[in-house]
Amino acid sequence: MLYEFIKEILEKHRGKALGVALGLFFGWFAISYGFFKAVFVALCVVGGYIIGKGVDEHYDFRETLSRLFRDRW
Repeated sequence: MLYEFIKEILEKHRGKALGVALGLFFGWFAISYGFFKAVFVALCVVGGYIIGKGVDEHYDFRETLSRLFRDRW
């Protein structure tokens, strides 16, 4: 019964369930370690996700860096 309920929630409301889980985790982290440390960890997680997504999709990081620093170097 509980397994079917959880399965239905994850199939029909995956984004909401993930958002609630992330919010709960962030709230616990902020209470335990402080707000600014929790924000720092959240930014690190988002940065890691973006880099990991780029690696999975074979994104060319060198081209992006050359575009960023073209005028400065």
